[in-house]
Amino acid sequence: MADIIVYGTTWCPDCRRAKQFLRDTNTAFSWVNIEEDAQGLAIVEQNNDGKHIIPTIIFPDGSILVEPTNAELAQKLGIQQMAKHTSYDVIIIGGGPCGLTAALYAAREGASTLVIERSQFGGQASITERLDNFPGFPEGITGAEFGARLVKQCERFGVELLKATNVTRVRSSMNSREVVTEAGDVYRAGAIVLAVGSTYRRLSVPGEEDFIGAGVHFCATCDGPLYRGKELVVVGGGNSAVEEGVFLTEFASKVTLLVRGNALTASKIAADRALNDPKITVRYSVEVKEFRGENRLQTVVLRDTITGQEDLMHPDGVFLFIGLTPNTEPFKNDITLDKQGFIITSSTMETNLEGVFAAGDTRKGATAQVASAAGEGAAVALMTRNYLRNKNFA
Repeated sequence: MADIIVYGTTWCPDCRRAKQFLRDTNTAFSWVNIEEDAQGLAIVEQNNDGKHIIPTIIFPDGSILVEPTNAELAQKLGIQQMAKHTSYDVIIIGGGPCGLTAALYAAREGASTLVIERSQFGGQASITERLDNFPGFPEGITGAEFGARLVKQCERFGVELLKATNVTRVRSSMNSREVVTEAGDVYRAGAIVLAVGSTYRRLSVPGEEDFIGAGVHFCATCDGPLYRGKELVVVGGGNSAVEEGVFLTEFASKVTLLVRGNALTASKIAADRALNDPKITVRYSVEVKEFRGENRLQTVVLRDTITGQEDLMHPDGVFLFIGLTPNTEPFKNDITLDKQGFIITSSTMETNLEGVFAAGDTRKGATAQVASAAGEGAAVALMTRNYLRNKNFA
C-alpha cells in the first residue's frame, strides 16, 4: 500500500479532483472508499470530529489535509509553483508533445523558454498504454516513457518546466505579453504559445479513472494494435466512434458499439460501413454505468436506457469516442474561438492577440495525433522565432 492514503467516495467531486491531481503529478497513493470500508469511515470521523468531510488525505509523516485545494496539495508535495524568473523570450502554456516540442525548438535557438503545465508533462500521450505509430520507434514506446524522454530532452537544452500550475489569462500589449496564473503570479514574454490541448470527454462513471491506460482508452491508432484477436467495446455513435470502431476491426476479433440513443448519429456512409461489417455489433439504448476489475479492466456494467435493466460485458478493452473538449475555457474572454471552443489562428499560427500563438489539439483544424502535435510544436516555434526577430526581441 502506498504511503499516501486518500479517503473519500466515488460520487465526491473534490475526491475525484484530488485523485486526478495526484495521478497527474505521478504521486503514488492508495484509495479508500469509505462507503465500502468501515475502518476507513472511522478514520475520517476520527480526524474530523465525527464529521464525514472528504477527501481526507493522510501523508507518511502523519499529517492530514482535509478538502485540500490543488495548490495546497502541491505545497505539501513540494512541487515548485513559481518560475525562476518573471520574464522570458517564449512562454509555452501546455506540456504535451506539442508544447514540449515547441519548447525544445525554441530553446535550441537560444530563446529563454518556460513551459507551464497544469498537470503532468506528456499530455494525453502519457496515459496511452503504448505508442506504435510514432516515427522512429519500431518496437513502440509506452506513453509514460515517451513523455519522460521529451522532458529530459527539454531539460538538456535548458527549458524551465513549471507543473501543477493553472494559467487563468493571457494578455498582449504593444511591447510585451503576459501570463497570469491562478496564484496571481504574472510572467512576461516576447511571445506566448498556447498548446493547452484538448481533453477526451469522459463518462464520469465509477472505475473509469482507475482503468485509463489499463483497459480504457481514447486512441484507436495508439492502443488498437494491443488487442489483436481480442474483443473490444467502443462507446459512442457519432462519426469518430463509428470510424474508429471500423478501424479497430483490423486488430480485434469483434467490436461492439454501445450507443445511448436508438440510432447512430454518424454520417450515412460511415454508419453503413459499420453496420455491414461482420465484425461489428451495435447495441442501442444502452449506457455504461460502471467499470470493474482488479489491476486491469475486467467488467463493464451496462444499463438499458429504456427498461433500466442492467447486464455485464467482459471485453478485453474499451475505447471511448464521445468527443473532445479543447482546454480553452480560461482564455475565452481574450482569444477568438470557434463554436466548439477551438482557437482560430492565422496562417502563421498567431491568434487575434499579437505575439500569442496556438498549436496542437487546441487549434482549429489540427489533427489529434501525437505525431502531428509534435510537428505543430516545431512549426509554431519557428513562427515565434520569426516574430521575435521581426520585433527585435531576439
